This record gives sequence, structure tokens and C-alpha cells, in this order.
Amino acid sequence: MNLEHGSNSVKMAVMPTKATKATKATKATKAKRPERRTDALSKERIVEAAIEILDSQGESALTFRALAAQLSTGSGAIYWHVDHKDELLAAATDHVIARVLTEVGARAKPRDAIRAVALGVFDAIDAHPWVGAQLSRQPWRSAMGQLFESVGGRVQSLGVPRRAQFAAASALVAYILGVAGQNAANARLLPHGTDRTTFLATMAARWTQQDPAKYPFVQQVSKQLQDHDDREQFLAGLDLILSGIAGVTTK
Repeated sequence: MNLEHGSNSVKMAVMPTKATKATKATKATKAKRPERRTDALSKERIVEAAIEILDSQGESALTFRALAAQLSTGSGAIYWHVDHKDELLAAATDHVIARVLTEVGARAKPRDAIRAVALGVFDAIDAHPWVGAQLSRQPWRSAMGQLFESVGGRVQSLGVPRRAQFAAASALVAYILGVAGQNAANARLLPHGTDRTTFLATMAARWTQQDPAKYPFVQQVSKQLQDHDDREQFLAGLDLILSGIAGVTTK
């Protein structure tokens, strides 16, 4: 009896208990899980991570799962700050436009400030093409209001009569977003690594091959197409609109 009891005692000592198995399983599970952030997750950090995904992979790649993986957190932590993808896209757009307007700051001359805002937005949409799409898709969002206020306030400072202020501000905002958005769209259509100079030379050559009787103007400006700078051309068009607005103030 004593020997048999002792034998059982030995067996019991070497056999792992259920508690031991559960502990090992828990440790193994923890080892497989990715490390999570120990610092507080803010909406600003979520928006910045979303912008990184949008810039590098495009709008279709922005999911809460991808965002959670990038932030090393759970989707629930993100939903605490943002309800859905549309809200996240709007917040990211607001962030980009607000940064542009903040960098412009206060300038002495309203015309200079409008040019700075316009060029800042142009460069921002060039760097973040999805911003232009968001602004045109949801023009009632905060970013559009910020831009319209920034431009419209300076239109008032130019001395434009009240009756013409809405039309003037609308023309400027439409030009800024339209040209900036088209420029960004054109860049996305070209294969990665396309040489701009070569591409424009090819386009200019095609223009010169058009029937001069039907396309005399196209023939005339084909050389300018080949040599133009996008930002300079954008500002030249903006100055034409500003000159027209200046003419309104003298009437």
C-alpha cells in the first residue's frame, strides 16, 4: 500500500495540472499578440496615422483594421474617438487644410495672403491627392468652410463691394480647388517614375500635329505647354482673377 501510494505520488508530481496547462496556454497566447501602446491614444494621433495610410496606399486602404495595426491598438480604441470612415476622412481633410491656413497666418496685404492660401492649398492637394476629392465630395465639411472664410475675409479686405463679395470668393475658391484637384488627378494617371519633361514634350508634339486650320490656338501655345511650370501657371491664372476682382472695387 505504501509503495503503491508512493508510486501514485510520483506520478502526480510529474503530471502537469490543469492550472499549469492554462498558465502555459495564456503565456503562449500573450506571446503571439502584438504589443499594444501603453500611452493614451488621441484623436490627433489617429488622424495623423490615417493621413499616412491615405498618402502611401490610397483611400481604399484606409480601414479601421489597418489603422489599428498601424497604431498597435484595438479597433475599439479608435471607435472611441471616431464613429466611421467618413468622419475619419473629414477629420484628415480638416487637419491638412487647417495646417495650410495656420502656416499662412496674418499677412499685411490681402492679395498676398490670398496668393499664399491658394499656393498652400495647391501644394497640399499635390501632396495629398485625396484631399481634393474629399473637398469636392463633401463641400459642407469644416475644411471648406475654413477655406471659404479665409479667402472671403481677404476679399472683404480688398474693398470688394458687398454685392460682389460672394461671387468673388466663390470664383477664387472654385479656381483653387479645381486647378489643384485636376493637377493632382493628372499626376495619378501617369505611371510611377514618368519623366515630366519627356511627357510634356510628347504632348506638345501631338498638339503640333493637329490641323492648324482647326486648332490654330493649340498650335500657337504648344511650345508653352512643353515648357510651363504647374505652380507658376496656377499663380498666373490666380492673378488674372485677382486683377478682375480689383477692377470691381474701382466701379
